[in-house]
Amino acid sequence: MAKIIAFSNQKGGVGKTTACVNVATALALKGNRVLVVDLDSQGNATSSLGFFDKNLHNSTYSVLVDGANIKNCILNTETNGLKTLPASKDLAGAEIELCGKPHRERALASALEPIEDEFDFVLIDCAPSLSLLTVNALVAADGVIVPLVAEYFALEGLAQMMNTIRLVKRSLNPQIDILGVVINMYDARVKLAREVKAEVEKLFKDRVFETTIPRNVRLAEAPSFGKPIALYDNKCAGAVAYDALVQEIIQKI
Repeated sequence: MAKIIAFSNQKGGVGKTTACVNVATALALKGNRVLVVDLDSQGNATSSLGFFDKNLHNSTYSVLVDGANIKNCILNTETNGLKTLPASKDLAGAEIELCGKPHRERALASALEPIEDEFDFVLIDCAPSLSLLTVNALVAADGVIVPLVAEYFALEGLAQMMNTIRLVKRSLNPQIDILGVVINMYDARVKLAREVKAEVEKLFKDRVFETTIPRNVRLAEAPSFGKPIALYDNKCAGAVAYDALVQEIIQKI
C-alpha cells in the first residue's frame, strides 16, 4: 500500500514543485516505486520531469473529470521506478466541472485506489491555493509536507495551511497529519532567514525537517532542462540536500 504525501502550501513561490519532484526522484533512486501526481494546472511538475506538452490527452484532468482509467494516463520518466500522472492546461477548468459531481472532494482518492499497491509512494504536487483540487489532495493523502521559504510572509501562509489541514482532518480525512515542514531556498548568512527558521522551529518543533534546502543555481536551472536535480547535477549542494531530506522522510515514516 502506497504512502500518499501531498506537497502543499497556499502561498506561491515556496519551492513546492521543486521539492515534490526532487524528493520523488531521490526516493526512486533508492529503489522505491514512486508516482508523482501533478495537480496544478501550470504543470510545472510535469515539465520538470521532461514532459513539456501542455495539451496532453491523458492527464489528471482526464482521470478526475472524464473518468479515464488512471493506468492509461501514467507516464514513465527518465528515472527508473519513477512515474507521473501529468497535468494539462485543461486542469484549470476542473474545479468548475467537479463541483456538480457527488463526493467531489474524494475524486482523487477514488482514482488512486486501484493503483496503490503498485507504488511505494505517491507524491502529489498541489497548486498554491486552497481549491477543490487541493482539498482532493488532502483527502487522499496520509501526510503533508509543507515547503516554505524563510521570509516573513511565509509564516502567514504556514498558519493558513495548518488551519486548512485541521479542518480537513476534522471533517474529511481523520488520518491526515503533517509529516513535516521543509525550509527551501535557505541562506544562513541572512539574518531574517535565521530568525524565521528559529520561529518555525519554535512553533512546530520536531515537525520541522533538520535538512534545509539551500539557494542553488543548479537547482534552479534543472527544471528548464526537464530534469530533476539528481539527473542534472547530482554533486551540487541542492542534490546533496534533497538526498539528506529523503533520508529524514524515510525515518519519519
